[in-house]
Amino acid sequence: MSRKAAMELIRRGIPPKSSHDFGTFTHTFPFFPSNLHTLGHKHRRGSPKPRVDFSNINDVDDAICLFREIVRMRPQPSLLVYTKLLSTIVKMKHHSVALSLFDEMRRKSAPVDEYIFSIAINCYCLLNRVDFGLSILGIIFKSGFKPNVAIFGTLIKGHFLDDKVAEADKLFKKLLVFKVCEPNDVMILTVINGLCKAGQIIPAFELLHTLEKTRCKPNVYAYNAIIDGLCKSGMVDDALQLLSRMTAMSVTPNVVTYNPIIQGLCDDGRWEDVKHLLDEMTNHNISKNVFTFSVLIDAYCKEGRVKDAEDVLEVMMQQNICPDMITYSALIKGYCVEGNMSKAKEAFNSITKKGLKPSIVTYSMLMDGYCKKGNIEEACRLFLEVPRKGLKHDTITYSTMIRGLFNKGRFADGWKLFNDMEARQVHPNLHTYTILLDGLCKNGEIARALTFLHSMEQKGIIPNIITYATLIDGLCKNGKHEVAKDLFKALPSRGLQPNVWIYTTIVGSLCQEGSVEEAKLLLVKMEESGCAPNSRSYNVIIQSLLRRNELSEAMPFLEKMCERGFPADTTTMSFLIDELQDDHENVKLFEMIKKLVPKDTM
Repeated sequence: MSRKAAMELIRRGIPPKSSHDFGTFTHTFPFFPSNLHTLGHKHRRGSPKPRVDFSNINDVDDAICLFREIVRMRPQPSLLVYTKLLSTIVKMKHHSVALSLFDEMRRKSAPVDEYIFSIAINCYCLLNRVDFGLSILGIIFKSGFKPNVAIFGTLIKGHFLDDKVAEADKLFKKLLVFKVCEPNDVMILTVINGLCKAGQIIPAFELLHTLEKTRCKPNVYAYNAIIDGLCKSGMVDDALQLLSRMTAMSVTPNVVTYNPIIQGLCDDGRWEDVKHLLDEMTNHNISKNVFTFSVLIDAYCKEGRVKDAEDVLEVMMQQNICPDMITYSALIKGYCVEGNMSKAKEAFNSITKKGLKPSIVTYSMLMDGYCKKGNIEEACRLFLEVPRKGLKHDTITYSTMIRGLFNKGRFADGWKLFNDMEARQVHPNLHTYTILLDGLCKNGEIARALTFLHSMEQKGIIPNIITYATLIDGLCKNGKHEVAKDLFKALPSRGLQPNVWIYTTIVGSLCQEGSVEEAKLLLVKMEESGCAPNSRSYNVIIQSLLRRNELSEAMPFLEKMCERGFPADTTTMSFLIDELQDDHENVKLFEMIKKLVPKDTM
């Protein structure tokens, strides 16, 4: 099949949405300003033969004025002048203006070539109208030009921008089958990256494998895009296999190749594999960058290994790699979770000393840390500092402060802050409403809490299982056991299944009412429904049985706790020791107590 015939097949295989001749586009579509021809009048120069000087272009009006002068020049300037002018307008992001000028060039028979056509196609693609870009492709064919790889690459990118993933993939494969043009590295990366971002990881992976067998060998950037997509989809082992394969294909990995794999392994807690990859990077002289170190610091902090995170930070500084906001934020969060607010504040102060600007996320983490430590005054000080630093409060900062105020019993202040939040049009989310519901329960306002739940639903805010768990817990703590049980029973009809927190709360409620047998049955039902009891579930039922001096009834639950490696809490352990003092010869109970002692106390 000839090249020309192949091109014709592609052209016909992707029909444009509109059959309008391009010369009518200006009058058909609302991309172009109606006053375009008068925009530049205020800048019109008096010289009969103006010099083509691009240095005077400060805005789109200047560019339009210069275009008016260029089209009147005789002889006409070179294609390079028109190309540069259109490119300048595109860089200003005035795509519709660039298209209108292109249309005028066509009507006035100004010189055009493949590159100018590609600028016009790119503008349509950036305006999410790839169908008009395809119409220009038809004009290119009719004008006797042969579309090059840049034009087809732009159209492929346009399909992805317009969320037409299947069409982009189809066009690329037609180019391969009919050998219209040989894809370059940019086009290959556009396709693979587009597929990955659309969640089409497997098709992207298969395409990479296909390309490996052709002359169009994927480069390191294409492999990196696939590896990143695999890791984000939780397919870390597949990413590791692809890393091995790319080296076998003589494609040298770089730090961008390793970073997502290291992050995926850290998320899975596979520290031995992380160490192996870091050693491999060192052996191949691949320098770690700020992202690599930030991933490691974040992973250590999430596991509560803040000292290890500090060691990584020290190595980072020794290698003259400056921490960024992501690095400091990870460290600050680690200190906050650990409750070490002096270290968190020290890290926060380092941000400004390094010439960085704290983000609203950083402020949120620090405020949350202070609130959890009960230092609401320092949290309030940071909250008031936010606007002075040129930042805007968001839903998270407001929610954090409201919860902090409620936890300190300052319910009126919490509601005042919520009113301020609404007045400033910062929209509360489900988490915010759940905090407010919890505040009402903690303040003993149960009737208002139930009304508030109903008003949430009327606003279209659908409560989730955490919202119901918060309310059920509040009802039980306020002695409204029957209401709590009714709400518990109604959960399946609302499309929700009780979680371990809700089951345990109801078990505790039944025990408080003296309905221990019913509580035991519910614990069994809980496990049968696929919700495994946790340490708290067992401690609650065991304590209730021991209060009734029913050690024999408690023994099966104690045995299950031992089997599952759950520790006894302080109250349960106190009961068991009292039982042992009354029965010194109970060897079985003695051995069980040894197994139930929390590991951190041994």
